[in-house]
Formats: sequence, structure tokens, C-alpha cells
Amino acid sequence: MTSPSSSVQEARKALGQRLAEIRNAAGLTKRALAQSLGWHESKASRFESGARSPSERDLRDWCSACGAEGEAEDLVSTARGIEGMYVEWRKMERHGLKWAQESVVPLWERTERFRIYSPWLIPGPVQTASYITALLTSIRDRRGLIDDVPAAVKVRVEKQQVVYGNHTFAILLEESVLRYRIGGTDVMAGQLGYLLSVMALPSVSIGIIPQDADRSGLWPVEGFFLYDDELVNVELISAHLTVVQKHELAMYAKTFSELAELAVYGPAARELITAAIESLG
Repeated sequence: MTSPSSSVQEARKALGQRLAEIRNAAGLTKRALAQSLGWHESKASRFESGARSPSERDLRDWCSACGAEGEAEDLVSTARGIEGMYVEWRKMERHGLKWAQESVVPLWERTERFRIYSPWLIPGPVQTASYITALLTSIRDRRGLIDDVPAAVKVRVEKQQVVYGNHTFAILLEESVLRYRIGGTDVMAGQLGYLLSVMALPSVSIGIIPQDADRSGLWPVEGFFLYDDELVNVELISAHLTVVQKHELAMYAKTFSELAELAVYGPAARELITAAIESLG
């Protein structure tokens, strides 16, 4: 898998290549374009190489100088998408956890097919309220956020209604996820019990990758949510990453398929979950 920083940088380079194509189509050198806009030539070079992100004004001026005003809005839209690819948690959560939860509701509602891989947590669509409370309380304390955990929990629980709508969920968990005692033994017992019940829903497929699976070909990777074939979200320690490049989406889809082949389902998955419950003592 590519690193978060390389994903963003690659998107910037792709935007730079489009700028170079527009400039070349207009028959302008970088120097001529820069002079017409009153820029230093290095500014145009940095935009085209992806070393610097152009502002919306820069993009519109570029298109105007090249006689390609019709390209401007699409470029601005692309640039805004790149700007939103890598968002630090402190920025995303500056208005509190409730707002951060609400911000993804439209995406959840319009997605028909969810593919979720989690190597460390039970994922959002199948979490209990107690498990959510434990997670968000920890996040609040660790990041020094305002205390709106109850309101944030309410929003996340309401978001889970998509599990009962016209959506499908393919969820892959590493077996170790079942053993991490988030919120203590009682919270985990309730969460694992809920996982057993939600597996019966026709819209939900849950696969567990056993700890003793042969991982010589594919080791655990970062957790990710794949929404249809539209975008991937990855939660990092410091930031929230959105991947939209088509070839990267294909890489995540391929990785999900390969991980799915390592997983067990049905009775075998239930056995692993039941064993985890029993281990809680």
C-alpha cells in the first residue's frame, strides 16, 4: 500500500501535469506564462511538479493566461479535493466529536456497498453504544477535546441505521480485535455478543482472519473503509486520510479481496468470537 503522504503528493503531481498540459496546449513556456502573470518562473515550475499547491486564484489566473477559462472550475474542484485528502484530527474535531460524526453522515447514506477492514477495533457500523462511549471518551481525553461524548455517541448510534437499509456491509476483522479489551470486560462481552447477533443480518458479512492464518503473502495493513468504488477513508494517529485516485482505490479493493480469502465466516467465525467471549472470564 502507498503511504498517506505519497497519496497526497501523487494527487498534487497529477494536478501539476494537467496544468502543464494546458500551458503546452496554449503554446506557452513556463517563463512566458509566469511573465504574463507577474510571477517568478519558479512558481510555475513548483505548481507543475507538485511541490507547491496552487490557490484557487492561481488556478483561475493560469487558465485565463492560457485561454482555457473553461478548465478552471474543474481544476479548482480537484484542488479542493486534494486539500481535503489529509485532514489532521485537531482540525476535523475542532468543533467537537459530535460534529466530526455528523460530517460523514451524507457519505454513509449514499454508499451502497461498504467494505471495511479493521486490524484493531470493531468498526463503527457494528459497535455497541457502550463500546462507542469507551472509544470516544478515550479520544476526548487523549486529544483534549470538548466534552460532547454523549451527543457524539447518539449521532454514531443513529448512523448505524444504515445497517438496516439498502446497503451491504462486508467487514473483515483480525482475530486480535476480538481480544482487545476496549472499555473493560463487560463492555467487550456486550460488544462481542452484539457482533454474533448482527452476523445474522442478510446485509452484513463478517469475516475473521485467524491469528494462525498463513500471512506469508499478506500481512496486516492499516484499517480502511472503502465506500463503493468512490473513496477510501483511513484513520491515522494524527490525521484522517481520504483516498480518491482510481488506481489507489483499485489497490485497496484488491487488498480487501486478498484479505477476505484469509478470513473464516459463519460457524468458524462464530467459534472465534465465542472463544473471545469465554476468555473474558
